[in-house]
Amino acid sequence: MRSVAEQPLYPVCRIHIDELGDAIGVWQHAIGSRPNREFGYCTDDVARALEVDILHSSILGWAAVEASAARSMAFLRDAFNAGRGRFRNFRSADGEWLDEIGSEDCHARALLALGIAMADASDPTLAGEARRLFREALPAARDLTGLRPIAAVLLACDAALRAGPDGDSSATLAALSGRLSGAFMELAADWPWPEPVVTYENALLPLALIAAGRRLDDAHMRRIGCQVLDWLTLAQTGDSGRLSLVGNASWWCRGETPARFDQQPIDAASLLLAAEAAYAATGAKRYLHLAEMAYGWFLGDNDKNVPVAIPETGGCHDGLTPNGVNLNQGAESTLMWLIALEHIRRLRAASRSSEVAIPGPTPSVSQVLS
Repeated sequence: MRSVAEQPLYPVCRIHIDELGDAIGVWQHAIGSRPNREFGYCTDDVARALEVDILHSSILGWAAVEASAARSMAFLRDAFNAGRGRFRNFRSADGEWLDEIGSEDCHARALLALGIAMADASDPTLAGEARRLFREALPAARDLTGLRPIAAVLLACDAALRAGPDGDSSATLAALSGRLSGAFMELAADWPWPEPVVTYENALLPLALIAAGRRLDDAHMRRIGCQVLDWLTLAQTGDSGRLSLVGNASWWCRGETPARFDQQPIDAASLLLAAEAAYAATGAKRYLHLAEMAYGWFLGDNDKNVPVAIPETGGCHDGLTPNGVNLNQGAESTLMWLIALEHIRRLRAASRSSEVAIPGPTPSVSQVLS
């Protein structure tokens, strides 16, 4: 296995994410580094912005992020359609909502941000607001059908339970974890994936299985999550040993060759988060290796040998193309970089202070699929 040199850590930098924001929220898209107001805002990105604020508060202090976090919380309150029990997603530049019910991904992502706010926000007022909105929005989550939304709701419930006992969160986590793990039963050995196409944010699924397995003390669920993560890792490790993500040009259809471009920051970040969870569950060094591969992808350890993230401003390009980076620096890409940076910072600190016994080497393909 190719060794991975640790890329440097960088200080928290909020220049670009602050430039993407205004009084309502963070703009969804950008032209270069400038906000593209034509496409307005979306709940998914504002939810991620709240998550980033909470991560940054542990380093900068709450005062540094208070205004931004309050803005994101107000956006999520406005996004919630109480009559339908679901979050709206798209909002125009003048603040008008463009839909009555957003996507399942939108609803689940909002719940995840609220769960994290409940558990980790140092401001009790904001944490309390998050708890109230979480409880209003949770019932609709039980009817979600997409595997990625289900996975995000599992992570949301796990975060909410870190904030304290909650019967509704426990019941929802138990029900949806069975639904997600069930999707991985009786799959073909050569395609241990519950869909005919591997698409976006794929590592979210094993991440949720590992987290739910730990919460429920279910070793089988944790094992499935780690096996799926190992399979995704092997499938996305190029001949050079670098991370070569499935691109969104045509994804990866079963029986075909994975698309090499355009590779997306959300996929690198989700792999890093899943590796962090797998390391916490197993102590296996291969997950530290994977996390460093994913972090390195942002900084040039990728198929084009070019940095995707811009640590000096806290921005991130929108993807890796056959010709290099996509020069636009939209909200999702930037926020995923900021999330990845803080999680690798925490993971390195945790791994260096850990005394967990380390299991054996990275498994072979046959071991992963067995």
